[in-house]
Amino acid sequence: MKNFMTPLLLMAVLADAQTITETFGSGANAFSIEFVTIGNPGNAPDTGTYFNTATSYSAGSVAYTYHLGKHEVSRDMINKANSIGSLGIAMVDLIGGNGSNRPASGVTWYEAAKFVNWLNISTGSTAAYKINDGIFQLWLPGDSGYSANNPFRNSLAKYVIASRDEWYKGAYGKPDGSWSKYPNGSDTTPAAVANGTLLNTAVYNGQFSPADITSAGGLSAYGTMGQGGNVWEWTETAFDGVNDTAGEDRELRGGNWAQQQRFLEATFRNFDNPTKEYNSLGFRIASLPEPSSLSLLLAGGAVLMAGRRRKSD
Repeated sequence: MKNFMTPLLLMAVLADAQTITETFGSGANAFSIEFVTIGNPGNAPDTGTYFNTATSYSAGSVAYTYHLGKHEVSRDMINKANSIGSLGIAMVDLIGGNGSNRPASGVTWYEAAKFVNWLNISTGSTAAYKINDGIFQLWLPGDSGYSANNPFRNSLAKYVIASRDEWYKGAYGKPDGSWSKYPNGSDTTPAAVANGTLLNTAVYNGQFSPADITSAGGLSAYGTMGQGGNVWEWTETAFDGVNDTAGEDRELRGGNWAQQQRFLEATFRNFDNPTKEYNSLGFRIASLPEPSSLSLLLAGGAVLMAGRRRKSD
């Protein structure tokens, strides 16, 4: 169920948005990623029907407070990680030039996973994704950090590709637990712009090219930018919602600079094979609680759900 948030109310919410900045690399290859806090843990999901289908969905419920990248990952971040970590991540040229602050487009899902692993390992955390000899694999029961609920992601990792629910909540959720149709805190269609940061704007609907990640439209209710328009974004999650096959299609969200408004809506999603790379496709990352805290939160959620089931029996 969606509801409307007035511009004045949205501005008040954004004024209270909590952000943190984390720095990676060193020297000439240092770069920072800004994160916004996504609170209201254990929220109820949003529900609806996917655009132009009869398929219903439930999305956006996250059991823990986490941090979501305020912006998409930039070309500068990839280039600097490549320089330090010899990652070999290749990007596709962008229309309008490859400025350092433009989105890191043309990165496969597997390359996004490689970048995220480097963020973890370079800061003393555990790799999020199991990649052996360049091949992505599922985590197995004997692996430290294995989670039967999500064999794609190591539960001990701090940095991850945002999952479907993490991405959806940051885009369409509001701190009060309600939802919006667009990633702008309201059900009002955002104005299409080539760039900028004005409230209720987005880079879409026939723009010449994507904008810099810090000039990709107005903010969501939680304070993220560019989750509607600019470039499509990989999510961690398989298109069928079950992360149990290494090579299965991944869900894409958000639309891009050239597409119509329906691609920005909560009811619209896309998908592609994780090997694909297009100049209209990028990603953003999430930062999770410390593994011990996350485990306690998830365990508490499981106990709560079990109690609810007993109560309803």
